[in-house]
Amino acid sequence: MTDDALILAIDQGTTSSRAIVFDGAGEVVALSQEEFPQKYPQPGWVEHDPEDIWRSSLEVSRGALAAAEQGGRRVVAIGLTNQRETALLWDRHTGEAIHNAIVWQDRRTAEVCAGLRGEGLEDVVAARTGLLLDPYFSATKIAWMLDHVASARGRAESGEIAFGTVDSFLLWRLTGGRVHLTEATNASRTSLFDIHAQAWDDELLSAFRVPRACLPEVCDSAAEFGETEPELFGRPIPILGIAGDQQAAAIGQGCFTPGAVKSTYGTGAFLLLNTGEEAVVSQHRLLTTVAYRLGGKPSYAIEGSIFVAGAAVQWLRDSLGIISNAPETEALARGIGDTGGVMLVPAFTGLGAPHWDPDARGALYGITRATGKAELARAALESVCFQTHDLLAAMAADGVTPSALRIDGGMVANDWLVQTMADILDIPVDRPAVMETTALGAAYLAGLQAGLFTSLDDIAARWRRERRFEPDMASDRRASLLSDWRAAIARTRSA
Repeated sequence: MTDDALILAIDQGTTSSRAIVFDGAGEVVALSQEEFPQKYPQPGWVEHDPEDIWRSSLEVSRGALAAAEQGGRRVVAIGLTNQRETALLWDRHTGEAIHNAIVWQDRRTAEVCAGLRGEGLEDVVAARTGLLLDPYFSATKIAWMLDHVASARGRAESGEIAFGTVDSFLLWRLTGGRVHLTEATNASRTSLFDIHAQAWDDELLSAFRVPRACLPEVCDSAAEFGETEPELFGRPIPILGIAGDQQAAAIGQGCFTPGAVKSTYGTGAFLLLNTGEEAVVSQHRLLTTVAYRLGGKPSYAIEGSIFVAGAAVQWLRDSLGIISNAPETEALARGIGDTGGVMLVPAFTGLGAPHWDPDARGALYGITRATGKAELARAALESVCFQTHDLLAAMAADGVTPSALRIDGGMVANDWLVQTMADILDIPVDRPAVMETTALGAAYLAGLQAGLFTSLDDIAARWRRERRFEPDMASDRRASLLSDWRAAIARTRSA
């Protein structure tokens, strides 16, 4: 990669949009970030205004690009990564969304999923898509919008309405409505895409009542996705890489060989284990998903999904008002020896893997008159570690026990959290030198397509560890904490 060539990565997340410009060494040259509002129309419902998604993505991209190019270097390609499963429908003629985006956390279609499960559909879904029947995924969100927006279903069937996950929506807007594409990792999260045949599945489309006419074409993760409208950035820039955020983070962490594993801590937390060319089926309710697709050839992963990680810290800040910013939690947690028995199960939007309980709701156990904000902050951080342990335990039951875990995401700047994670998991935890791995993965894909990187081996060789955290907790202490966590989970489950 030439010294003056830069790559812009657009990272559209659940609570904020970020744009990061990287150089050829994977170093951050410029960064811009903007939070945007969350909408909660009813308990368990989560929506975004599509215009907030677009406006914030465009503004941070313009800001990062302008800052990066001040020194004379030039952005030559764009990579895009996004919150997955969030569903949008828009008018193909006007580009306007017909409803708010229904976010991956949304649980409004839990009864629909239960009904389909009762009809015996889950085995078909699992066999073809690697997923379970859960409101988390896009298909039932699409059908809900088609059923609840006037005339939407008929217009979708006639090809007037387009569906997309966030990558597809942004791609449409960035290209001025010329391109309706998605890529394999995002398609694999819809419950409509056969990950073995690498194609939309007609039987699933019929079962979920989603018209084929509204779907985008599915591309490789590194591909020619079109160019941006010239007026957006002052010139057209090719869009050459797309991946869902968790797969992008695995790419940014260089997890290209079977057995490589990473976990990302943002709004939620997601652990991906590369299984290579084999789509391994979990026996313990983990997901099989596409890790990336290059040259038409998919690589697969097993994934565990935690719905609430950083969102628990946001809850402390925005709903309880006991902290003013996330970094405060580290000092609060360090300032006490333990939580005094307080245990938080942050099932604010149900429980994800391996429990898959959409009707569970958050619970706080063990509070006394002595409980204060330090205990709550520590319990929120510990809940992230306990949930990660649940995922690794499920993977171990499937016969895979990683020797170390690579981590990333905004939460892992907290040294206390990462050390506690190593203690609870009882394995070393590696933090990379570049923690912006989600955006970095999108940049790597774009650079690979542009010829700026020669291969996946070239990308993997660029990974550097900033620090390794070794476990340092007595086994009886670990066992006691995990026993308390399992009891709290059992009391929180809806059935």
